Amino acid sequence: MLNPGLDLLTDYPFTRLRALLDHEPMPAGVTPINLSIGEPQHAMPGFVAEALTRDLSSLSRYPTQNGSPDFRAACAGWLQRRYHLPDGLLDAEKQIVALNGTREGLFMVAQVVIPQKKGPKGEKPIVLMPNPFYQAYVGAAAACGAEPYFVPALPENGFMPDFAGLPREILQRTALLYLCTPANPQGTVASLDYMARLIELAREHDFVIAFDECYAEIYTDTPPPGGLEAAMKLAGSKATKDALKNVLVFHSLSKRSSAPGLRSGFCAGDPDITQTFIKLRNYGCAGLMMPVVEASTALWNDEAHVEANRDLYRQKFDMAQNVLGNRFGFYRPPGGFYLWLDVGDPEAAALKLWREAGIRTLPGNYLTRPENGGEQAGKSYLRIALVADLETTKVALQRIGNVLGA
Repeated sequence: MLNPGLDLLTDYPFTRLRALLDHEPMPAGVTPINLSIGEPQHAMPGFVAEALTRDLSSLSRYPTQNGSPDFRAACAGWLQRRYHLPDGLLDAEKQIVALNGTREGLFMVAQVVIPQKKGPKGEKPIVLMPNPFYQAYVGAAAACGAEPYFVPALPENGFMPDFAGLPREILQRTALLYLCTPANPQGTVASLDYMARLIELAREHDFVIAFDECYAEIYTDTPPPGGLEAAMKLAGSKATKDALKNVLVFHSLSKRSSAPGLRSGFCAGDPDITQTFIKLRNYGCAGLMMPVVEASTALWNDEAHVEANRDLYRQKFDMAQNVLGNRFGFYRPPGGFYLWLDVGDPEAAALKLWREAGIRTLPGNYLTRPENGGEQAGKSYLRIALVADLETTKVALQRIGNVLGA
């Protein structure tokens, strides 16, 4: 018998997009440009290839399950530097979980924290998530027999979902909350105070927060704060075991280092959860290939390539601002690499851009659900991923401005 929870899964956004566009003609002689998916196209740093090929003999052996000591130390050290964490807060051996990309981790962590939670009357557990949402969140909830609960992120609330305003009976049933900051797709950055209040809420109602911080290194001016940083705001200077209670953060090299094909990331936080998470992965997941571990270690230890990468995104947002101006509700997001444009009818706009300009974009309603007051969350928006190189982005933005402005 099939898992009945999987009935909650609708068609994947890119399956819907293929159904919308793949049988539609595009202009003859025009090179198509895909801005529908958040897959960075910048060049990886040159030292990655050297690290990947330094010792291929490791491919004749099974990789270690949780990376290497150097990898875990690099991840913990980067977190400490990036988020100004105190010495002794993170035990790299117990609180760093190596992941084959953060999607794997965000999906699997639900199996660690959901099954133990029931509502006051035995109701099924709830997983809270922003609306729009990353599809792995709802997939994780469905696979674990939980109820996904979508909390709208709308212009009127600054694209920040009001989790604290939910009814108490919902919060009491909550086992897990996902929050992406900077947000996909709006680029909103959660403040330190917002995250600290969320952690207090999680501890009051005994649920776990998974801070999805995969866009944290792509920003215009100010480095976005993080979940561990917010936890320390509450704890003061005390680097105790309980300082990170109920808190997990997820980081990846896909966006930070333009290395989506490495499938390399990690989870860190509450030691009780991370140690159980490591045990679960021992049973059900392959370890990262050792050449990938070596390359990942080098990437987490290097900042120069991240600064150069960040500057490319700044230049592309400069282009977008020049081309689009104040049309379609354009704003320059504080983080991430998406445009979230109010085009009225996103499917019609996506079709028009494909038919007339060969530009592939994603209707915002493909990333949303109408439940819990979320009807307007993506109904009029189009997501455009500024992931191509500078010249391709310039061409694409000119086509977009010409077609949608017509």
